[in-house]
Amino acid sequence: MNDMLNGIPEFVEAVEAGGFSAAAARMNLSRSAIGKTIARLEKRLNVRLFHRTTRMQSLTDEGQAFYERCRRALDEIQSGEAMLESGKREVTGRLRISMPVLFGRCCAAPLLLELARIHPKLELDLSFSDRVVDLFEEGFDLAVRNGVLRDEAGLAARKITSTRMVLCASPDYLAARGMPQTVADLAGHELIAYGRSGEAKKWIFLQEDGSAVEYFPATRLRFDDLEVLAQAAASGMGITWLPCWLVRDHISAGRLVPALNNASSRAVNIYLVWPQTPQLPLKMRVVIDLLAERLPQIMD
Repeated sequence: MNDMLNGIPEFVEAVEAGGFSAAAARMNLSRSAIGKTIARLEKRLNVRLFHRTTRMQSLTDEGQAFYERCRRALDEIQSGEAMLESGKREVTGRLRISMPVLFGRCCAAPLLLELARIHPKLELDLSFSDRVVDLFEEGFDLAVRNGVLRDEAGLAARKITSTRMVLCASPDYLAARGMPQTVADLAGHELIAYGRSGEAKKWIFLQEDGSAVEYFPATRLRFDDLEVLAQAAASGMGITWLPCWLVRDHISAGRLVPALNNASSRAVNIYLVWPQTPQLPLKMRVVIDLLAERLPQIMD
C-alpha cells in the first residue's frame, strides 16, 4: 500500500506536460529520473503506458485509461489537502506567479509583498514578463492576463479589475501642434505606440452609442515598454495611449495632459488565470482574493 502512489505524480506530469523532458523541467528533475520512475511503474503494473520513439512519447490505450483514473485520484487528494489547509490559520507553501512587467512592478507586487509580510510561511516566486506564458509547460500556479483572454483548455479565470486608457501628451507638444478634436485628427500628429515584433498595438475608443472604434496608429516610434512611452510623451515627442494608473502622477505634475477628451477609451480587463482544480488551495485563494479586492482601488 505504501508504494501505491510511487511514480504516479511523474506519470501524470509526463502526460500533461507532453513528454518526459517537459515533465522533468516542471518537476525540477532530470529526464533520466522521470524515465526511470515511469519504467519502474510500468514494471510494477506489468503494462506499457507509453509508446516511445527517439523523438516523442505517446500514451498506449492502457496508459490513457490509467491516466484518467490517476488524474481523478490526484484531484481528490489535492481537494483533501486543500480542505485541511483551509482550516489552518497559516498560509503556507510556494506560489509561482507570472505578470506583465510594469503592471506587476507598480500594482501587483507591492500588494503581494504586503501579503508575504503577513504570512511568513508563504513563498512567492514572481516572474515579470510581457509575453503570454504557458502555465502548464512552465510550471506557473497563477498568471495575470490583460485584454481579451485566449481560449486555453484546462485553465480557470477570474476578472479582478479593469483599467481605463487615456490619450495624453505634453503641454508643450499640444501648444505647438494643437489639441486633436476627433480620432481622425490623430493622423496629423506624432504618435507613440506600444509595439512588439515591429507592429503597433491598436488603440480602441468608444463612440457615443457604446460601439468600439479600432485605431491603428501610424508611428515611427514604437516601444515594448510602457514607461518609455510615458517618458517619450512627457518629453514632447507626441501623443500616446496609456493606462490611467501609469500616467496619473505625470498628469498631476503637469508633465502630461489628457488629449482628445471627447473620445473615451475602452477599459482593458485584467484577469487571473490558473490551472483548473476541484478546490483552490488556501494560498491560491488568499492571493486571488487579495488582488481582486485591492487592485480596483488603485487602477483608476
